[in-house]
Amino acid sequence: MDWLRLLRLGRDTAWFYSPAAIVAVAGFIKLRQGIADYTQTETYCYQSVRTNSAVEPYVNCFSVSPAGKFSKVFQAGEDTEVAKNANPGYAMPGLWDGHGHLLQYGEFLNSVDLFGSTSMDDVRSRVRNYVAENPGAGSKEEWLRGVGWDQMALGKMPTADDLAADEGLKDLYIMLDRVDVHCIWVSQPVLNLLPDSIPDVPGGEIVRDPGMGVFCDNAIDMVMALWPKPDKAKKQQFLRSAMGKLNEVGLVGMHDAGVTPGNLNLYKELAGGDDWTLRVYAMVECYERNTFCPSEVERYTSPDGFLSIQSVKLFADGALGSWGSALIDPYTDRPDTSGSLLVNASELVYDTIAWANEGFQVNIHAIGDLANRYAIDAMVAALRLLCPDEPLSLCQSYHRFRIEHSQIIHPDDQARMHAVGIIPSIQPTHATSDMAYAEKRLGKERTAKEAYRMRSLLDINPVLGSDFPVEPPNPFQGIYAAVTRRSPHTGKGTDDSPDGWYTEEALDLDQAIRGFTEGPAYGGFTKGKTGVIKPGAYADWIVLDAPLERMDIEELRSLKVRETWVGGKKVYSRD
Repeated sequence: MDWLRLLRLGRDTAWFYSPAAIVAVAGFIKLRQGIADYTQTETYCYQSVRTNSAVEPYVNCFSVSPAGKFSKVFQAGEDTEVAKNANPGYAMPGLWDGHGHLLQYGEFLNSVDLFGSTSMDDVRSRVRNYVAENPGAGSKEEWLRGVGWDQMALGKMPTADDLAADEGLKDLYIMLDRVDVHCIWVSQPVLNLLPDSIPDVPGGEIVRDPGMGVFCDNAIDMVMALWPKPDKAKKQQFLRSAMGKLNEVGLVGMHDAGVTPGNLNLYKELAGGDDWTLRVYAMVECYERNTFCPSEVERYTSPDGFLSIQSVKLFADGALGSWGSALIDPYTDRPDTSGSLLVNASELVYDTIAWANEGFQVNIHAIGDLANRYAIDAMVAALRLLCPDEPLSLCQSYHRFRIEHSQIIHPDDQARMHAVGIIPSIQPTHATSDMAYAEKRLGKERTAKEAYRMRSLLDINPVLGSDFPVEPPNPFQGIYAAVTRRSPHTGKGTDDSPDGWYTEEALDLDQAIRGFTEGPAYGGFTKGKTGVIKPGAYADWIVLDAPLERMDIEELRSLKVRETWVGGKKVYSRD
């Protein structure tokens, strides 16, 4: 192939080569790359391949180029050698989680798991066991972390005294996140770092009854400012742990819902390396929430598609379980409150417009119906300024603003979302986790008309996810919850009923699968590149023991992925 090599040119001799010669040489280089791609292409055949493509929904083979993209997708005849030697298993596009928290999930995997804890004794026992296995945890330099407690299961809001009741825990620095990560529960040594008199915080709650120890929403910030942050090596460990577990459940990509500028720089440094086995669509979260910090971040997409930074995360309210989501009318079970807005309406409009003008997609966390109303107001205001001479729906198709969670939406505002095309980012397992108390918080009528919509939002490209570590990241549990509206943990509805919860909002299996593939692709500007097996798309796929369409729906609750491939490389194998 020496004839394809360029002559070595000195600085004074380059002008001898005409533009035509340069074009010819460029053509040779492209030809050689094409030959290399052809000769190094790998072909994979399976018992069946679901493509998500309307043209060829099912095939049995595809080829992958050295660039990590699908180069050919085809149906090989039964008598061909490739079909006869097909790999065991059934392939489909790799799944995406449309809303999760990567570093936080890695931290959770390296902390105390309190999910499912049913009493104070249970919590203390789990913390005590963790200390026994991790002797350095709980020092002033390395606080003991955990996540998953729920005051509804514990019987009351916990306090620092509840941790101090265990002699082995009373002197440790402990910070435990509530199941929705919108509240933290801290020990007395942590409280001792705060001033004796702590004023109330706008947009947050310091729980003082039955005692000190719990801080919610904006009130969390004062404690987080004191928390010793993990160093770079620890963060890399968290990322490796998280990506490995996510690949194991069939995830090839995720939308990371809130990453600070410093952590984004770490992502840029690591993305594309051997340990980076997940595609990440990251949403910027300024060090100070709900602010405009363009000098600290820039739009970025890596050439290999493993990292994209082109969206921002804002926060309108808190969570339903801790009475923090902002409602138009008071809570049914706490008529003294309507929840908390984390930012006022005018600031939300300003931030949305400012970020949109910088070219960022704006994604707003909104759970309560008041928060969703203000999020829609802010997005509509921004769209009117961005495209003054175009219909709002057309402008929205360019910018693809999203409401993260979209949990409780007044019918009038549901109509506005449909008219404009604002994308709902939904976590199906939130519905099945919250169904135990949602009607207590909202009342039957408000729940029936406003809460946990899915089917009725299908026309506006819903993005499905889990919000891990708040919920387990397993997308098949999310698909199960979306289709049955039953808990993937128990297979039951409310009060152990065999019936699903508000099943008129359930999806069918195909819709749910597309919510974890095509939904994140549209909502993350990778349509045609991810969530599909077709020429030119990233070669991301998973292999199952049987096609989802042939499984009993109950099998999804415990389904184990056979293999996960990202960019044409195997990143997980069960065997």
